[in-house]
Amino acid sequence: MNAVAGFPIIYNVFLQEHALNKLLVQRTIAKQIQMVTQIGKGRYGEVWMGRWRGEKVAVKVFFTTEEASWFRETEIYQTVLMRHDNILGFIAADIKGTGSWTQLYLITDYHENGSLYDYLKCTTLDSRAMLKLAYSSVSGLCHLHTEIFGTQGKPAIAHRDLKSKNILVKRNGACCIADLGLAVKFISDTNEVDIPLNTRVGTKRFMAPEVLDETLNRNHFQSYIMADMYSFGLILWEISRRCVTGGIVEEYQLPYHDHVPNDPSYEDMREVVCIKRIRPSFPNRWSSDECLRQMGKLMTECWAHNPASRLTALRVKKTLAKMSESQDIKV
Repeated sequence: MNAVAGFPIIYNVFLQEHALNKLLVQRTIAKQIQMVTQIGKGRYGEVWMGRWRGEKVAVKVFFTTEEASWFRETEIYQTVLMRHDNILGFIAADIKGTGSWTQLYLITDYHENGSLYDYLKCTTLDSRAMLKLAYSSVSGLCHLHTEIFGTQGKPAIAHRDLKSKNILVKRNGACCIADLGLAVKFISDTNEVDIPLNTRVGTKRFMAPEVLDETLNRNHFQSYIMADMYSFGLILWEISRRCVTGGIVEEYQLPYHDHVPNDPSYEDMREVVCIKRIRPSFPNRWSSDECLRQMGKLMTECWAHNPASRLTALRVKKTLAKMSESQDIKV
């Protein structure tokens, strides 16, 4: 198990931070995986559907320039008590290659419905399906944001790149949160924010006003949590538009589709979100449907301009649970 050329430092840190026997098992898994089809491509690399022991798995292959993202995501997924129904299930991480050719693998559970973005583009929802997508997403986010105390505790974690493309839809219609390469951890013992050594930033369209105008306090962990909640408000808007009432439904659109170009610049987003303080608009039909009216209220309280006014993930989770109860829906 020699350090791969070009990656000795990060690899040695990796060995030190994780039990060697665990890594040996993981590296064996990686060698047994058969790559089947490419199912996605992003700025960090590619995602493949692979097979391992007859089961389908997802294999995220990072570009070598994205080594910091691979390392951070592996580290976050291996955090104690990280496992949760609504967070993508981690299987293994590996470095493959010799000399100039290197591949960084992250192996996770596979979900054939793909991302929430893909799913909403081709699926319309009833109120039950809408509430299930929303409730399961915020449950994952709530687990991420929550610190669990104890000798085997879990730090509070903020996502920092929350969007519909980074949430996956499971076969049962529930969601799980993925793509943790930009996540920040809160080390409560020392009151420090553990920020990844990563040049990558989040997705401009989903950035909170304080991120766009660079007023976010980088040393205050709660700032990252509330920026996540702004992004989550936009995700609720994407989901709600695809809920059919009275035979009417909106076609899928990204937030701010009517205000900025396809690939908006910081300036485009800052102008709309910070200066004009525009937020996505609600279709008229929402006012005559109690469930959609409440969803509208919820997202408005998530994307408030002032971070301190935004709802927490736990508050959103409790509200969605109550809405589901009142409609006699089990989420």
